Amino acid sequence: MIVMRAYISVDFEGLPHIVSYSQLLPKGKLFNEARSIVTKIIKHVCEVLHREGVKEIMVADSHGCMINIDPEQLPEYVQLIRGIPRPLSMIVGVDNCDFTMFIGYHAGAGTVRGVLDHTYSSTSIYMLKINNIIASEYLINALVAGYYDVPLILVAGDKALEEEVRKYTPWAEFVPMKRGLSRFSAISYSTNRILKDLECSILRALDRYRRGETRPLKIDEKIVMEIVFRSTEFADVAEMIPGAERIDGYTVRYSCDNIITAYRILEVVTLACLGARYLVTEC
Repeated sequence: MIVMRAYISVDFEGLPHIVSYSQLLPKGKLFNEARSIVTKIIKHVCEVLHREGVKEIMVADSHGCMINIDPEQLPEYVQLIRGIPRPLSMIVGVDNCDFTMFIGYHAGAGTVRGVLDHTYSSTSIYMLKINNIIASEYLINALVAGYYDVPLILVAGDKALEEEVRKYTPWAEFVPMKRGLSRFSAISYSTNRILKDLECSILRALDRYRRGETRPLKIDEKIVMEIVFRSTEFADVAEMIPGAERIDGYTVRYSCDNIITAYRILEVVTLACLGARYLVTEC
C-alpha cells in the first residue's frame, strides 16, 4: 500500500464566520473565537484524511504571525509548521508531500465582495502580477506546489475565490465556506455543516487523485513578477533589491528564473515593507 503524504496550507480570512480585524491577530478581542474555528476545522480535515489512508500529514499555519492553530488539539500523526519568518512562507515543506490542500483561503486584493480581500500584505501590496496575470495567494502558492510536482486537490474558502480556482485548477475540489456581502460581512453556514461538506469534498478529491485526474499547476517560462504597492515608500524599499526595475511610482518589476525565486523576493519585500512602515511611523 502506498503511503500518501498530505500538505495543508491554512489561512484565516476564508474561514467561516471570520469577518473582522478583531478576529485576525492574537491581540484582537475575538481572536480566540477564530482560533477555535480554525482548530476545529483542521482537526476534522486531518481525521478524515487519516481515516482514508493518509498516514503523514503536514499542516502549515499560514496566517498573520502563523501561531493560530491550537497544537494541543491536533492528532499525534500531524506535523504542524508554525512561526514567522520562514522560507516559502505559506507553502514551506510542500516538496515533501504528495498533494496539497488550501483551507481558509480568500480572494485576492480588489475582488468585489471578497471578504477581507488582500494579496500577502493588506498594508503594502495593491496588486501582484505573475507574467502579466493578476495573482492571488491561492495562485502563486499553487504554482510553487506545482514547481515541486505536487498537485493541489482541494481549496476551501471564500466563494469569491471559486472562479479563479475553477479557471486555473479545475481538477481541484472547491468548498465554499462563506459568501461575502461586503469586505467586512458574509453569510456562513454553521461550522458543523461546513465540516460535512468538507468531508464529502475530501473523499471526492482523494478519489480523483488516486485515479490520476489531478496534476501540478506549472508555469514553464521564466517569471516576470510585478508588484503594485499601495504607497510610493514601499516601492522605494522594494527597488533596493538587486535586479529590481522601477516601472512607476507604485510599481516594481522583477525578472526571475522560476517561481521559487519570485516567491522568495515577494516574501523579503513584504517583510521589508512592514519594517519600513514601522520606521516611518515610530521614528
